[in-house]
Amino acid sequence: MMEKPFSQSSENNKDPILLVLKHAFREVNSVLEIGSGTGQHAVHFAKNLPHIIWQPSDLQINLPGIKLWLDEARLPNIKDPIFFDVNKWPWQLGEYEGIFTANTLHIMGKSEIENFFQGIGQVLKDQSTLCIYGPFNYGGKYTSASNEQFDGWLYRRNPKSAIRDFEWVNSLAENVGLVLNSDHEMPANNRLLEWIKKS
Repeated sequence: MMEKPFSQSSENNKDPILLVLKHAFREVNSVLEIGSGTGQHAVHFAKNLPHIIWQPSDLQINLPGIKLWLDEARLPNIKDPIFFDVNKWPWQLGEYEGIFTANTLHIMGKSEIENFFQGIGQVLKDQSTLCIYGPFNYGGKYTSASNEQFDGWLYRRNPKSAIRDFEWVNSLAENVGLVLNSDHEMPANNRLLEWIKKS
């Protein structure tokens, strides 16, 4: 029998992220989570943000593990996880008032991130919120020695992966009508970037 997957980093960062989402998503009723991973975040956020219908998504290989977390939690405001690949066009996901993703941009290649933002422009409603959590570089420089070491590990694992420059990511966001609302400093040299989609 399959055991629930577990991520220690997700366990560590879920409460700091939740503090930001409580404000960022305070008027949001539907959220698409892109790259739900183990499912820990989905369960924690849906439980603590009961006004939101939470839609987890990920690649097919991760869906059974996410489902185990959801089946155990039995929360009324969380939907079954759906298959999602940023490269599969067109995105057939409907529209959402909020989109959240954690620790995905440094895993994806540049072309995938470009696809990600093009899709965001289609599925995020006007005046709605995009939140992205993870490490970022600023002015082409690492924010810590540990992030520099992590970036080296990412490259050895997959040369297409890397900690992304905030300025490049923000330019992709601006190209699809997103305006940066907040840049939150988070524990362990991470950030939570919050954009609003303008009409």
